[in-house]
Amino acid sequence: MKQHINCNRMPDRAGLWGLNRMQDIIYIKDLRVQTIIGIFGWEREVRQEVSIDLEMVFDCKRAAKTDTIEDTIDYKKITKGIIQFVEESEFQLQETLAESIAELVKNEYKVHSLKLRVSKPGALRQAEDVGVIIHR
Repeated sequence: MKQHINCNRMPDRAGLWGLNRMQDIIYIKDLRVQTIIGIFGWEREVRQEVSIDLEMVFDCKRAAKTDTIEDTIDYKKITKGIIQFVEESEFQLQETLAESIAELVKNEYKVHSLKLRVSKPGALRQAEDVGVIIHR
């Protein structure tokens, strides 16, 4: 029996970056911030670099039409807010840091949907970096 797959309808969660939906994204790539993060004793005393990638779903049509900052996502404000938050944080897990950054961006800057990647470059000798990616 042949199964028919409807490619025009995707679940809401998958639709955020689904292949059948065109979406505008404003992004910040490889934002590097020093913070206390980790579970080992030395990690609780030494600041380490984390790398952050943030993609924010946003309809850019109005901003493109008016050409004003008030009609778009102010990525400079968001970047400053993330830097301050991360520098002041002292989480053990990257998962907690990522979830907290996502909450900050959604609540403080009225971003409805985002994809966030947080990593620790050099955390593993055998890998470039290790991290977590979340969609909220």
